[in-house]
This record gives sequence, C-alpha cells and structure tokens, in this order.
Amino acid sequence: MNFIDIAQIKVKAGDGGNGGVYFLREKYRPYGGPAGGDGGKGGSVILQADASKTTFLDFKYKRHFVAQNGEHGKPKNQHGKNGKDIVIKVPVGTIVIDKKTNDVLCDLVKHGQSCVVAKGGDGGLGNAHFATPTNQTPRKFTHGKKGEEKELVLILKTIADIAIVGLPNVGKSTLLSVLTNAHPKIADYPFTTLYPELGVIKTDDKSFTIADIPGIIENAHKGAGLGLDFLKHIERSKYLVLAIDLSSENPVKDFEILTTELSLYDKSLIQKIKAVVGTKLDIAKKENLELLEKLAKEKSLDFIPVSSTTGQNIEYLKEYITKLMNY
Repeated sequence: MNFIDIAQIKVKAGDGGNGGVYFLREKYRPYGGPAGGDGGKGGSVILQADASKTTFLDFKYKRHFVAQNGEHGKPKNQHGKNGKDIVIKVPVGTIVIDKKTNDVLCDLVKHGQSCVVAKGGDGGLGNAHFATPTNQTPRKFTHGKKGEEKELVLILKTIADIAIVGLPNVGKSTLLSVLTNAHPKIADYPFTTLYPELGVIKTDDKSFTIADIPGIIENAHKGAGLGLDFLKHIERSKYLVLAIDLSSENPVKDFEILTTELSLYDKSLIQKIKAVVGTKLDIAKKENLELLEKLAKEKSLDFIPVSSTTGQNIEYLKEYITKLMNY
C-alpha cells in the first residue's frame, strides 16, 4: 500500500450562466415583452470525509477538479440549469488549506462531514429584469460570475483514540495485531511500519481505535528517520502509550528519547501519555522489568509488561485500555 498523507490539488468551481436576451412572441400576445431567463448557478467543489479512504493515493493520478458551469438563461423566462456540484472524497482527518492564503478552510474529522472549498458563480440576469416604462424592449443582461478557483494543500492527520509510540523494532505492529483486528506488516528489522496502521478493540457495546505510529528515533522532531513525517499523526490521539522493549540494552534511555522527541515536537503530547507497555516479556531482562516499573511509578504512569508472542497480559492490557477510554 502506498500511504500518502499530504497532497496538492487544483479545484475550479463552475461559472454562472449568462442571463438570456429573448422576447415573447406568441400568436395572441404580439407584444409580450422581454422574456430572457436568468442564468444557472455554477456547480461548487465540495470535499467530503469518507471513512473508507485512508490515503491521498487517488490524487497522485488526478489533481485537477472542475465543476460544471451553469446554463445560460432561456426563452419564456426559463431559468438556465444549475451546474452540478463535484464531490471529492477524502480520508477522515483531512485538513484543507488554501495554498495562496495559508488559511485553513476546514478540518474534516467525522465520516460524512463536508466542506465547500470553491463556490460556484451566480448566474446572470436575463433581460426580463431590465424592462422599464420607457424601455419595454431591453437588450440588457448580465454575465454569470466566475466560479472560485483555488489550489489546495491537503494534510492527513490520523484520528485514533490511542496511539502506540515507540522506537523502531520494539514490537508495536505485533502488539497491534494481537490487540485488534489489524494486520500490519511484521518483520524483524527497523522501520517495518512505514505508515500509521489502525486497529479496533471491540467490546460489547463500544469500540476504540488504536494507531501504530512508525518508529520514532532521536532527533525525529528535526526530520531524522521517519519520525517527522508521522509525529503529526499522534496529535489527534486522546491518549498515548509508550512501547519499550524489555530486552533492550538501555530501556531508560529509550524512554527518555521518546519523551524528549514528543516534547520537542509538541509539549502538550507529554500530558497524553498514560502508560508504559513493556514489550517482549518472554525474553525480558529481569533488571529491565524493575527499572521500567520504577521509572513508570516516578512519572505517575501505569506499567504493563506484555508478550505478544505468548499472549501474556494481553487481555489485561485490553481491559486497561477499555477502562481508560470509559473513564
């Protein structure tokens, strides 16, 4: 899968149709007067959030979108047809920015939420509007207005209840796969996760979304590794869980790297950290268990050691997450 979380597109709303210049000519009304109808309104360009979309891959091949123009005014005071709107589907979590002004036009955070990003032009007036006692056969009309034209920057920020954050190769993807219905790519080398992966924990009456964020490394906030590209996906999460490898040479340093990078990117992220999950419990070093448990207690964080391989404490972690989300 190609995960693309930033894109640029050009949109052009439809132009309004011109007003018509016509005169009524009927058998029993030889002097019926002006009868030019108004022009139709141009179609607008609408962006709509769609939960089935997860990436901007579609915009790799099509980047220019044009809505339909309105029809010109017709005889017998008939209004020209309005142009059809064009609806562009984007992933939930899409922020839409006007490239020229740098203004945020909308932030689409719910399925079905929509935003008009380019308004269609109004139709012009037909000559029927310009009749006066002294000018009963006007040939005056107005042109339809041009539709808005914009270049947009689309930025996708993943929306998840909980984000799993850790260094590369600590077992985040495997953990996600045993906690949820997700099937992320899993392998024994760094940076297996190249894009945020989402999974869902389902209870009897609720469900919670968990995101596996690509590995964060030292200086990620400056662009090192893949971290800078994906740190933005953590911002929308309600809570963060730090995944620390219990077989690591220095789990305390691992913890410090993660918290430092999160803080340097956005200080408020530290307040979202609720727990430290020690991964690879089946091959854990005893001293690491003690060190992390002590560190978590000092930071007022919950500590949950798990093994995705044996399943040890996985059910307990699910229960913990459920209680956390229901708090």
